[in-house]
Amino acid sequence: MQQANELERLLRRLDGRGYKAYKDIAGAYQFDTFTLFIDHVQGDPFAAPSRLRVVVPQAVAHFPAHAYATPSRAVGVANLLARRFGELAREQDRRRGSGKSGLISIDAPGQEMLPITAVKVTTEGVECRFAVGLPARGRTILGREAIALLLHDVPAVVRGALFFAAYDPAEVKRYADVNEDADWLRAHLPEMGLVAFVADGAILPRRSGVDERPLTGKRVVPFQSPDSLRVQVNLPNHGPLTGMGIRRGVTLIVGGGYHGKSTLLRALERGVYNHIPGDGREFVITVGDAVKIRAEDGRRITGVNIRPFIDNLPFGQSTANFETDNASGSTSQAANIMEALEVGTSLLLIDEDTSATNFMIRDHRMQALIAKDAEPITPFIDKVRQLYEERGVSTVIVVGGSGDYFDVADCVIAMHAYTPWDATEAAREIVRRFPTGRVAEGGEHFGDVIPRIPLPKSIDPSKGRADAKVKVRGMHHIQFGRHDIDLSAVEQVVDTSQTEAIAAALLYAREHYMDGTRTLREIIEALFADIEREGLDLLDRRRVGWFAAFRPHEFAAALNRLRTLRVRQADAAEER
Repeated sequence: MQQANELERLLRRLDGRGYKAYKDIAGAYQFDTFTLFIDHVQGDPFAAPSRLRVVVPQAVAHFPAHAYATPSRAVGVANLLARRFGELAREQDRRRGSGKSGLISIDAPGQEMLPITAVKVTTEGVECRFAVGLPARGRTILGREAIALLLHDVPAVVRGALFFAAYDPAEVKRYADVNEDADWLRAHLPEMGLVAFVADGAILPRRSGVDERPLTGKRVVPFQSPDSLRVQVNLPNHGPLTGMGIRRGVTLIVGGGYHGKSTLLRALERGVYNHIPGDGREFVITVGDAVKIRAEDGRRITGVNIRPFIDNLPFGQSTANFETDNASGSTSQAANIMEALEVGTSLLLIDEDTSATNFMIRDHRMQALIAKDAEPITPFIDKVRQLYEERGVSTVIVVGGSGDYFDVADCVIAMHAYTPWDATEAAREIVRRFPTGRVAEGGEHFGDVIPRIPLPKSIDPSKGRADAKVKVRGMHHIQFGRHDIDLSAVEQVVDTSQTEAIAAALLYAREHYMDGTRTLREIIEALFADIEREGLDLLDRRRVGWFAAFRPHEFAAALNRLRTLRVRQADAAEER
């Protein structure tokens, strides 16, 4: 390992040379209080920036033991440090030549607190991974600018972000406490008979559809649970906390337009992740395997048994092993549910605004006009109770247009001006007074969820001369070989870093576990066991800083949307 002054001398010697000479600075350099690792040097000022790491020993960083005493606390503090590093990097960021020259950037988290590879806080110390644009004019090295960047700007950001002395101790503790409390509450929801919890005082509305920060202003209404649904929890750090408990079963969220129905559901779908202090949704907690379901016109479906919802198609087309390149709204929604069940879920979240109407309901008048033997679709209303009673899968549904769902609901939450009230008894009285007359069409049982085995030859990441060409293009698109995986309808992908990790995980799982014998669920279980044991760095040995934790459901969603995917059902010999 060389000393920092050796890096300075080397940069002076490189001044004025061609850009590729920067390769000589790769290596490790000891500064007074930290070690700088230059892991990868970009080949061009316009290329992806160089990858750097800083390691600060805990004996120097001085973060107290409570900051990393548990994995939950360490994740919370790591998110705080990454956010601060990103803020300071933007302040130091200045143009120092052509292209990305002078850039300092980190994969800073958003409102969610996810396990990340950008920053790690452990007993040994703090490791931070970030990117730097090495200065050049055209393709000529600017050595003095590089010295200013690497020996002055970067150390200033490190001092302000990676040392405990730079923080208010209460802020560090708050990030650790909130993340630990959220993990604790999510783990204890099942034993309380709950699938979700919304704390009193929570702020659910967001600033806009593209800004996940909390809405501010006089019109913001803090959440208050109806007395009949209020429960109290005793969190390890926060202590007693009250809020609305959503119990297992079928729950409806009803109310007029613009009164907060979808806002509540969106908070619940994001409640599978933890949130930073001040987000307003710190204690909006949902079971970790909850899946948001919607219609998705045009998606590809491969080898899915959708018979519980769609059967008896014209011309005898089978739906037990269904395949299409261009799914309809109802067909895609059916497949999305069956795929969620295949991976494993205890809670479905559905908003009628993003659902196919004919999938959700077929009322008495339509039943009278079109006989069941002429209608292939069994609406969700006739399957939702079977899902719960036979498979233990609860559902929370936003409903604004069909009171027929009152017949199958265990609980009805009505939203009025962003304030909930318990409308369960009122809905039951309406059921008694106004029978719908509709006939249940779901049959006696829900039906089978058939495991599928991905066929490895159909999962081909090659493109041209490259054996594996995989690139993430924003939060919702993965270029996998010659094909694009579109995740724009997968609403629980919340960070591009998750997409990066999913893309890498597809390659890893293909290499290690997609052997044509394992089911999708077995592949996922093996993949996540490896990640649990070795961390996200398992997915890329380059020690990259742009991964964030993802769930099995979004991994499966990405694979299912690969248009070349072929499968065979685990109990069927036929290959598709």
